Amino acid sequence: MNDHVSAQAPAATLLLVDDEPSILSSLKRLFRPHDYRILTAEGGEQGLAVLEQERIDLVISDMRMPKMDGARFLEQVRLRWPDSIRILLTGYADIESTVAAINRGEVYRYINKPWDDREIVLIVREALERKRLERENGRLNSVVEAQNAELRALNAGLEQKVAARTEELKKALKLVQAAHGKLKTGFVATVQAFSGLVEMRGKNLSGHARRVADHARILARMLDLDEAAQQDVLFAALLHDIGKIGLPDEALDRPLSTLSSGLRSELMRHPERGEQALMQIDQLKGAALLIRHHHELYDGSGYPDHLAGLAIPMGARIIAVANEYDGLISGTLIQQPMRPKDALTYLVESRGKRYDPAVVDRFAEILGEQLRHVIDEVPVRPAALKPGMVLSRDLIHRDGYMLLAKGYVVDQAVISQLVKIEVAEHLTMNVYICRDA
Repeated sequence: MNDHVSAQAPAATLLLVDDEPSILSSLKRLFRPHDYRILTAEGGEQGLAVLEQERIDLVISDMRMPKMDGARFLEQVRLRWPDSIRILLTGYADIESTVAAINRGEVYRYINKPWDDREIVLIVREALERKRLERENGRLNSVVEAQNAELRALNAGLEQKVAARTEELKKALKLVQAAHGKLKTGFVATVQAFSGLVEMRGKNLSGHARRVADHARILARMLDLDEAAQQDVLFAALLHDIGKIGLPDEALDRPLSTLSSGLRSELMRHPERGEQALMQIDQLKGAALLIRHHHELYDGSGYPDHLAGLAIPMGARIIAVANEYDGLISGTLIQQPMRPKDALTYLVESRGKRYDPAVVDRFAEILGEQLRHVIDEVPVRPAALKPGMVLSRDLIHRDGYMLLAKGYVVDQAVISQLVKIEVAEHLTMNVYICRDA
């Protein structure tokens, strides 16, 4: 009754149920080249007995069988082994019985006999892939939930801020899903988890990937990249620093120019490491290539491959501009952070040398309206804050997580809380606010 396709661990286990040995033989021959582990049963009762002994990923059952027909059999499978995918073979035009089988057994698909070999193989492959993605998504959701619970335990006094940050990430993911259509839930959860792991490594990385991704996404659309290319740019921007996960803290918290030659060399290898980490994921191969080249410069002086001009992928040229702008205003590229207007001026002066002129020009359009009204900022200690003051940059805790976002209007409750944090943790906290606020 049992027929093992391979001595090696199979990709999935199929149970074929039919009272006609010739049908079972045909199905076994059809699926054997696809490296599935195949079990058979000559009726519903035998099928249930197999299910009690084996873990079955997918069941294919004939409708018309003596003693227990396919509808009753698949109903029992649904009740007792709901994770097993159920497919019905029907060889007669009894619509009522087929509908009953679908309703009672919650059948994934029904296939008319005689079947088309290529169609039934494709249906089984797609059903198993869908189940794999659902299981992986559940596993990833469990991992993320466990991490969130641990963070809440470690930061009991900051639960509200953690919840706000989580909600912000959820909103960002909804934008990704709306912009790029039918992204599978498990794949999106994976990108979210990867991006969160990167930001947890260094205090200077908090919010960086999100800001770069926001600008890169708009740039890709303005430069008329197609939907697939826009998706690669977005995911590459979210994950462009993933190769930094294994670096020491010193390499993450100081500008490149202040590092020793050894640390600088290690840091400059992160684009290659990022590509290697993602190349095994089919949906991220395009993004992985952009990650490898996002530190290439237009004049060929970048790394790791010293590409120049149009030899650099367009998506990498986009991310280079968005990434370096954020690094200039946050102080991760140079020892002193630049004002936004000065950072944009630096990019414009370097167009055609460090950066693609077309990308810089579009980026200037994006920031032009904002910077037309940019005013000087001033650092203020929490005790000197007044209700109504507006933050000119993100307020980051020394441990790396965001306390308040740029543009936040402070009130008396927030001021009191910041004062308490500064006193309780012996901090010297500077809050940068817009001067006219």
